[in-house]
Amino acid sequence: MDWLSNLLDPTWWLTILGAFATIGVLAIIFAETGLLIGFFLPGDSLLVAAGIFSSAAAAQGIGIEPLSFPVLLIGTPLCAIAGAQLGHLIGAKAGRRLFDKPDSRLFKREYVEKAEHYFDKFGPARAVIIARFVPIVRTFMNPVAGVLEMPARRFFLYNVLGGLLWVESMLLIGHFLGSKVDPKQIDKYILPGVFLIVGISIIPIVVEVIKTRRAGKNVPAPTGKHHRLPSRTDSQH
Repeated sequence: MDWLSNLLDPTWWLTILGAFATIGVLAIIFAETGLLIGFFLPGDSLLVAAGIFSSAAAAQGIGIEPLSFPVLLIGTPLCAIAGAQLGHLIGAKAGRRLFDKPDSRLFKREYVEKAEHYFDKFGPARAVIIARFVPIVRTFMNPVAGVLEMPARRFFLYNVLGGLLWVESMLLIGHFLGSKVDPKQIDKYILPGVFLIVGISIIPIVVEVIKTRRAGKNVPAPTGKHHRLPSRTDSQH
């Protein structure tokens, strides 16, 4: 499974991309937020790593060219927003059949159900923003919002807000770390930095679990009457 660990390793991506690392980060963020096949790509950790290695000293520490921080600050939110809009459009056009497939090694029905649960739990607007900070959910939330007929203009508004908050916060955290770390010891700090971001990413899930336990009930199945995904029978009418 070395190939899988490589795909999840942001430093592997940046090293492979080499001189095209900045453009590669933009492309990966677009794919992770806009294409269903991109849900396994690193999002949070890649943004943090990109911010870290936008520092010349940090980049020198692992032998790569520094990424362009101005391009990242402008380009990555645009790609994150455009990718999510594409996901919403795909969901709106394809409808339920987009998710009407059996589980496979990559696709799991539970990914869609979790996104639908967030949609029901927090409401469309908050769900779109919160999902940005939850790996996998952020990929499936966009087409789910389209399937559930969230108006395109309203989705765009909260997509922009969530995209900016997510991308810029990850980049700025990484850039701050990169400017403070001794380049000779950069490898010692990358992993803790990634763990920090993963921890931040799962905060919404932890908060939800705590609230649910305090309420003395299990997390409800993501099939609420108001926002449930249309069934096969529904799609035939």
